[in-house]
Amino acid sequence: MAFADHLPINESLGVFVGVAGFDWLAEGQAEPLKALLAALCAGVAIALVRQHWKKRRKE
Repeated sequence: MAFADHLPINESLGVFVGVAGFDWLAEGQAEPLKALLAALCAGVAIALVRQHWKKRRKE
């Protein structure tokens, strides 16, 4: 399976909504590109940590 199949969608969506909502409340406008970038980075980091954790548990 491709790496994209293992991205944590729920966590990434939560980060996107959180960052966009914070920008909207703090600055009066949301920056969707910045929120999308943060969500992708968080999703990749979570997926890598999960993959590492699963590999270590099997050993």
